[in-house]
Amino acid sequence: MPKKKSITSVIAICVQEPFEDGSSMDLGSIQGDDLRFLHQAFISDTITHALDVESADVRLYYITDSDRKRFVQIIHDYLKKKLSGKAATALSKRFSLHEQKKERWGIRIEKLFAECFEAGYDNVLLVGSRTPTITTRMLKAALNKLEKSDAVFGPTPEGRYYILGLSGKPHINMSDFDWKSPSIYSEVVDALTEKGLAWSEQEIWYAVETSEELEIMVRDINQYRFEGDESTAVETEKVMERLLAKLGG
Repeated sequence: MPKKKSITSVIAICVQEPFEDGSSMDLGSIQGDDLRFLHQAFISDTITHALDVESADVRLYYITDSDRKRFVQIIHDYLKKKLSGKAATALSKRFSLHEQKKERWGIRIEKLFAECFEAGYDNVLLVGSRTPTITTRMLKAALNKLEKSDAVFGPTPEGRYYILGLSGKPHINMSDFDWKSPSIYSEVVDALTEKGLAWSEQEIWYAVETSEELEIMVRDINQYRFEGDESTAVETEKVMERLLAKLGG
């Protein structure tokens, strides 16, 4: 039996590859090193937002590969230098890195959930690495719902997920599903419903995977700043400003 943890919830951020099962990150003229820098900013912001949830540990999962190790290490080293005060303490005490084999997305997240439950967490909230505008408020809301249900889902407009959470135990095998399916959201929901399990739903949000979603992201960041939010997606904003100046847009 795993040792009972003082913190019983974990936000597990999974670094997505440029092409995963059923999804890709194609941002038009942003390619190569520019795309890598932007993706690093996405992940840095997501980690920072997650660390602000004081009731949860934060884990970053990534494929065991020399390039990915360097990619993740750059992010970690940057945050260690940048963060201060409570955020720096949170990074040192509540954040950890975890390697995964290169496998299908369904297998990767199935193993992620199993590992987190085996580590003693009661609530596991999975977040991808393409959601830099997801706020701390949204993460807290998802965990609150997970405290009262077997699962929580954050749907995207195209019928996929930006958040997927389970409580207590895995409930269903994620590897059984075809994550390339355009109806994957309803398929997973139906599987839980058929077992008589209770699930909650978050507001519809988006992962940044296309040029159109990139434009939505820029508008959302501008709106956050207009409303006085100076912390959400700040690293992404910095990189976007450099890229727009470089591209002349």
